[in-house]
Amino acid sequence: MPKPEPALMKDITALCKRRGIIYPSSEIYGGFANTWDYGPYGVLLKNNVKKIWWEDMVMKRTDIVGLDSAILMNPKIWEASGHLTQFTDPLIECKKCHARFRIEQSLDKCPTCQAIELTEAKQFNLMFKTYVGPEESGTNTVYLRPETAQGIFANFKNVLDSTRVKLPFGIAQIGKAFRNEITPGNFTFRTLEFEQFELEYFIYPKDADTEFKTWRQARLDWYVGLGINKHKLRLQDHEQAKLAHYAKAVSDIEYKFPFGWSELEGIANRGDYDLSQHQKFSGQDLQYFNEDTKEKILPYVIEPSGGVDRATLAFLVDAYSKEKVNKSSPPAGGGAGGGGSEVRTVLKLHPKLAPIKVAILPLVKKDPELVKMAKGIYEELKQNFFVEYDEDGTVGKRYRRQDEIGTPFCITIDSDSLTDKTVTIRHRDSMQQERINSAELGDWLKDKLNS
Repeated sequence: MPKPEPALMKDITALCKRRGIIYPSSEIYGGFANTWDYGPYGVLLKNNVKKIWWEDMVMKRTDIVGLDSAILMNPKIWEASGHLTQFTDPLIECKKCHARFRIEQSLDKCPTCQAIELTEAKQFNLMFKTYVGPEESGTNTVYLRPETAQGIFANFKNVLDSTRVKLPFGIAQIGKAFRNEITPGNFTFRTLEFEQFELEYFIYPKDADTEFKTWRQARLDWYVGLGINKHKLRLQDHEQAKLAHYAKAVSDIEYKFPFGWSELEGIANRGDYDLSQHQKFSGQDLQYFNEDTKEKILPYVIEPSGGVDRATLAFLVDAYSKEKVNKSSPPAGGGAGGGGSEVRTVLKLHPKLAPIKVAILPLVKKDPELVKMAKGIYEELKQNFFVEYDEDGTVGKRYRRQDEIGTPFCITIDSDSLTDKTVTIRHRDSMQQERINSAELGDWLKDKLNS
């Protein structure tokens, strides 16, 4: 029987810790709630998510440029954007245990201690506050950015003045954001610090509806193209009455996590709210000059805004699989297999996302000629791919280790390799094996990893 969903999430969290994908932060000091560290394989996976997004959004397009804005900015930016007054959650406190939590449903008792004495709801601003300089005073107050978008809007005029962009065009950014969440949780889904990939796509107002629909579908297709089960994705339109203060329309891409349907990415028609506000508060002219019509306008903007950590978690959850395999299959290089069956854990990540692309496994580590050939192949392939060399334990155990971190291909070097210069390639998902000439490995891998 399939595991209950909470148990599935525990299994995935345990796998991430065991295999160096994601660790609890500050663990040797007892941890720090709702912060996480990406381990040796996790950082490769997360970097791949960012790399693919950047390539698809910036490198492969002629209408989008990149930006990397500061985390600390002039606090007037947050006044103009509405974050100082609008970026709040309703907070209630238990009068007995003093636990604080966000109101997400009707509550008649404390979820921590079950007491029934709760305070009235009050608005709590989610921005982290700090101070510039040696004195902690109101005049020195700054904020850690709660989103990357405002850095883009604040640089809109700079980009217009320093590049040749013309409407429609986009400014893309990947970066850290910080939110003082009242009730974070669900592993890396909601945390105090996180990364966003965000695009502000500036357009003529008349094209807003068309562009909104185009980006809405394009962003959904991006996740499907990287292997997410399309039946676990959905588009949810926000009701007009519940739209954020800046939005004319919003649609969320949601994924069915073990803890329920939750947002991966939001696509918003922000109208001209942001540029209008920054023009008003800064006193700068942020209008776009149309050279054909000789008119000035404030462009509208379509914003696809996603969480890098949430996307990474969705790819992990969707790739996670436990399946029975037959132990009787002989290992690479021949030899007798065992009887019966066993359960293997495997991350069936898209090859572009996989942290390690290929593992090099000499069949017998005590054979110096085998090891020499295996290490030669490793040295050659690592110039172009993230490759791992593993000679410890049986080849079956080494396969299982690579399955658990999502390595799509394992290359085994055996005694025949020394004479005919061929190697065995084992495919992660099917566990099928094929034999190819070692001189063809580089081209073979490039073809498989780019398909």
